[in-house]
Amino acid sequence: MSLHLRPADPAEYDHLKEMIIDAFEPITWQKTADERFGLMNGLDWRERWRLQLEKSFDARIILVGELEGVVVACATGVCDEATAMGFIDILAVASQHQGKGLGRSMLRGMLRHFKAMGAVYAHLDCLTTNEVGNRLYASEGFEEGMRTIRWIRKIP
Repeated sequence: MSLHLRPADPAEYDHLKEMIIDAFEPITWQKTADERFGLMNGLDWRERWRLQLEKSFDARIILVGELEGVVVACATGVCDEATAMGFIDILAVASQHQGKGLGRSMLRGMLRHFKAMGAVYAHLDCLTTNEVGNRLYASEGFEEGMRTIRWIRKIP
């Protein structure tokens, strides 16, 4: 199954937002925050993701992966010229296409894109609970740099 990679068209952004949110549903910390604290300012995790993506899409490189003309995956990021570092923000595969190696193809495509932009290094974050993602990144030569704890609380 060969994935065709290309830059996203802004007309696809609404579709990409929904695909990303659906793909991240099982693993996002935002959903866990809702379960612990309830809605944040009346917004559930999906709406918060939509707003975050809406704000970030214009400032990001967005590559999409197509199978037979249908967008089934995407990756977003930025490339910092000063540090020669590419930062991958999102790597998402439509839920019905997961487990077929498309995430690996998107990851490799984004790395090629960063390299063409002059990047020498690549960085990404992955929750410790995302076992599939962590196995993928380790198998692609990424090394764990450090672990962080995401702290959250309601301000009284």
